[in-house]
Amino acid sequence: MFRRIIKMGKLKLKSGDTVKIIAGDHKGSEGKILKVLIDKNKAIVEGTNMVKKHTKPSAQNPQGGIVEKEAPIHISNLSLIDPKSGEATRVGYRMDGEKKERIAKKSDQVV
Repeated sequence: MFRRIIKMGKLKLKSGDTVKIIAGDHKGSEGKILKVLIDKNKAIVEGTNMVKKHTKPSAQNPQGGIVEKEAPIHISNLSLIDPKSGEATRVGYRMDGEKKERIAKKSDQVV
């Protein structure tokens, strides 16, 4: 049996970054990244891509019911928001002595 080898690239977005959704149903909305799922190349963005999840009654939630929560969005559909201009920008890297830092391509400012 053959195994498929999936090549994982380096993700340029991190949790805590403010991003804009550039494709899909929620295009144009902005939010902060809560969690990055590295193995799936997806991220959970605060307040966007909300789905309803049906939950069974449990000790924490004895009533059960329908819970609304954020679903993951693919990294390719997200773009970092430039801290200077507030527009969507790409992410680059620059060496500052011994330290590597992330920069916004539009304003050349450290993120």
